[in-house]
Amino acid sequence: MFGWALTFLIIALIAAALGFGGIAGAAVSIAKLIFVVALLLLALPILANIFVGRRPPV
Repeated sequence: MFGWALTFLIIALIAAALGFGGIAGAAVSIAKLIFVVALLLLALPILANIFVGRRPPV
């Protein structure tokens, strides 16, 4: 997912450099959304591991 966010960020930079402001703004918004979703999906298992932890084998 971080790769997708980076791809949309690069698309936004290229579109902004070529003068396509609307496309650049939309690509940045998509990149931000994907980045936040990826961070949440990364944080959930980490937090679950902290709170639940590994139980010793029986």
